[in-house]
Amino acid sequence: MIQALLVDDERLALMKLKMMLEELTTINVIAAYTDPSEAVRAASQLSPDVIFLDIDMPEMNGVQAAEAMQRLCPQASIVFVTAHNSYAIEAFELYALDYVLKPVQRGRLLKTIERLEQRMSNTQQDSRKPIETVMIRSFQSLRFERNGQPLPNVRWRTSKAQELFAYLFHNRNRFVSKDTLTDLLWPDFNAKKASTHLYTTIYQVRQCLKQAEIDLQISNVSGGEGYTLETGSLLIDSYEWEKGILTQDAINKDNFEEHQRLFDFYSGDYLNDYDYLWAEGERQRLRTIWLHHAMGIAEFYISSGRIAEAVTVYQRVVQLQPYFEQGHLGLMKVYSSIGERSAVEEQYHILTDLLSRELSVEPPANIKRWYDEWRHLNLRSM
Repeated sequence: MIQALLVDDERLALMKLKMMLEELTTINVIAAYTDPSEAVRAASQLSPDVIFLDIDMPEMNGVQAAEAMQRLCPQASIVFVTAHNSYAIEAFELYALDYVLKPVQRGRLLKTIERLEQRMSNTQQDSRKPIETVMIRSFQSLRFERNGQPLPNVRWRTSKAQELFAYLFHNRNRFVSKDTLTDLLWPDFNAKKASTHLYTTIYQVRQCLKQAEIDLQISNVSGGEGYTLETGSLLIDSYEWEKGILTQDAINKDNFEEHQRLFDFYSGDYLNDYDYLWAEGERQRLRTIWLHHAMGIAEFYISSGRIAEAVTVYQRVVQLQPYFEQGHLGLMKVYSSIGERSAVEEQYHILTDLLSRELSVEPPANIKRWYDEWRHLNLRSM
């Protein structure tokens, strides 16, 4: 039976859709929400096969809710149900299964269910094939793995081909217009010349992927007005990592090893080997999640008396994020707790030298104050 989740801020419309779906023997409505934020929080635990979403809702509209729920339960199909057709293009850019206008007609709803059943049937057939796991890694640099083994690096013909693929990957499963790509990669060319370069580079990228036997589809969409990189069943390291952190309980003695695995999984900032300004927002977002997670792990180790593990975590933090001053402070405090005075001194000088040399600033006031107090106490005890 198909498990359905419904979201509509209009209670009457929600109840009507629920009744219409429950009349169908193949549908089980597992939950119905008028608050899209509540639906997003519940989605990963409910694991629906299909999500029926109104679009025009206050605070969080249906498109925003769909984006969030696709991250949390990517197996679910999205069906937009709305009184307005102005969102159609935006909805299908999210690869929605269907877009149904209110008032919903039974005949139209049956067509949606038929499409859903066909998609689920195709998915079940694919699941019977021998499983081959391919992962795209994007922490630090773009790399590919098959069944856990690194694939030879794809040899992009040009730096433009590499950036084109990276940008489509960054916007994977979404429509990217030709104009966006030509403005990004060939901003100084006239429209005709830029389009020629785009077609040539798209061809080069497809050939590189084909030669590496990587099953990634770059589709022409919207009548040739743009492209979509379809990742299909491929795993994405940043997505799997973030999902792992979001679904883990707070760190404790029973799950700290899994938290440590997730900490170690982060091998460097998102696409950090490339000078792509358009990636900076995602780079900063993922970095912030990792740092917050890392500090929580270190605090757990300290409270559990596992000082050596706490030192290792802090050392990794300052290695990957040398400008994260709180990592240096945490490391100094741990060194101090085990009586490593020289290590405290050395770490403080590493931080002050880095900030002075690279940024021409002094350490933050709270770190200077802590260090001065620590030094004063230790000088008295010598």
